[in-house]
Amino acid sequence: MTEGVEWAVHTLLTLAWVDDDEPVPATRLAASHELPPAYLNKQLQALVKAGLLESLPGARGGFRLARRAADITLMDVVTAIEGPAPAFRCTEIRRKGMGAGVPESCFSTTCAVNASMQRAELAWRQALAAQTLEDIRAEADRHAPAMAGIARRVYGRE
Repeated sequence: MTEGVEWAVHTLLTLAWVDDDEPVPATRLAASHELPPAYLNKQLQALVKAGLLESLPGARGGFRLARRAADITLMDVVTAIEGPAPAFRCTEIRRKGMGAGVPESCFSTTCAVNASMQRAELAWRQALAAQTLEDIRAEADRHAPAMAGIARRVYGRE
């Protein structure tokens, strides 16, 4: 998974803390986490395309949540940034090398490695789909209660 997922989740969390209709410019979002603005903007555009953020043009434009934090899952974010393709791709190497001369009937069932990886990925995806941005916000508020106030001050919301 790329660092873009981490950046996207932190940005969404920041926007959840700011929690108003005023958009936040990409440059300000990047500066608040010391991220390269051009690269963060690519992540923000992917979040817009996925319907997680709204992009508002103009001098007072920027980004804001397109949905409530409770309606955005970690799976939504991962899919927006990384795409929907599975993390593991079986290339059937069991049929090569020492498996090259094995009868075809030995390959009538799914590869055990592939089956194990698919089960693990399904569990991972289900766990990500079960966690919302609101859940993360609540956990972050418990671990670092001052951060919501800091975010609101940084963006002039207090």
